[in-house]
Amino acid sequence: MWVAGVGMPVLIGILLLFAVSPSVKGSDQPSEANAAVKIDNFVFGPQTLTVPVGTKVTWTNSDDIPHTSVSTEGVFKSKVLDTDEKFSYTFTKAGTYPYYCTIHPKMTGKVVVQ
Repeated sequence: MWVAGVGMPVLIGILLLFAVSPSVKGSDQPSEANAAVKIDNFVFGPQTLTVPVGTKVTWTNSDDIPHTSVSTEGVFKSKVLDTDEKFSYTFTKAGTYPYYCTIHPKMTGKVVVQ
């Protein structure tokens, strides 16, 4: 089908966009090598995040007060994150990585790397 007024380069670009767009999986987990954890209302969300090896996880503090994200096993440790600040860590080995907020130790989460 040819669309009047649309040149061939634009049409090819549109077709390529659809060809390389990532698909959404029913598991509700990210399919690319990036994932996010939102810190909001004294909760890490999602509380358990499952990702493939090589994924970079970014924590963003959306609360009005400071928080941290610190591995219970010393694998990673953020600085104190003020509102809208971020911390990222790339997981290179499979395993389960529990973490918590050092300021509010009842805040916990877990990254499962497969």
